[in-house]
Amino acid sequence: MIRRVFLLTPVLSLALFADAVTDAAKKKVSEGKYEEAITELDAAVKKNPKSAVYKKALADAYFEHGNAQMNNAQLPPMRKYPAALRAFRKTMELDPKNTQAASNAKMIEDIYKSMGRPVPQ
Repeated sequence: MIRRVFLLTPVLSLALFADAVTDAAKKKVSEGKYEEAITELDAAVKKNPKSAVYKKALADAYFEHGNAQMNNAQLPPMRKYPAALRAFRKTMELDPKNTQAASNAKMIEDIYKSMGRPVPQ
């Protein structure tokens, strides 16, 4: 019994730490501090590359950042669409099942194609 508790303690500590990191990042995203959240989550993913929790939170932060860029009426299209497209592509890299990111990326790519302009990389 005691042995089982000692074995579970590191797992529980890691789970609680993951919740603290992701909760802090979600708060920053809700405040519009996308770059800060992405930086912190990226560091967490690098330290724990197998953590699905961190990867999902990072993908979500990129997605929200992409939406904010895409819908920012104060930015000109030549600035907001390439930035949004990069964020959506990063989202899909981290979370290939994110259909919203794929849809948004395709929409931006189609806009460029319809104007006869090269799609930003």
